[in-house]
Amino acid sequence: MPRSSSSDLPPGVPTIRVVAMPTDTNPAGDVFGGWIVSQMDLAAGTTAAFRANGRCVTVAINSLVFLEPVVVGDEVSIYTKIIRAGRTSLTIHVETWRRARHTHITSKVTEGEFIFVALDDKRRPRALPPFEDTLPATSHENA
Repeated sequence: MPRSSSSDLPPGVPTIRVVAMPTDTNPAGDVFGGWIVSQMDLAAGTTAAFRANGRCVTVAINSLVFLEPVVVGDEVSIYTKIIRAGRTSLTIHVETWRRARHTHITSKVTEGEFIFVALDDKRRPRALPPFEDTLPATSHENA
């Protein structure tokens, strides 16, 4: 697989950044795909809950593809972007990138789409708030 430079990374900061540890590996020494998917789900869930101003659940994972393995010591960075918002649901594009330990070499290792539904207190679908209601308040300083 081709290696990437930092300029190929998605814009912004990762939603989650973690180091792959020995307990995350299979007997061959590669990080379990399921561990990577769980990290992707955590990152997408964080983005969904922030946009929904509350609880969300994963209802589907679409088009998940593994491009290359992750090994112990790799720094794993997961980027998320909302690509679709319905009345109660969000589709979030998720990319996982690795940085080999002690290097600046990065490469994309997985990508996929995760679909979430916002829930109310009774665990039933609820409408997403207007987008403007999810933006952080800005402070204004007087001159």
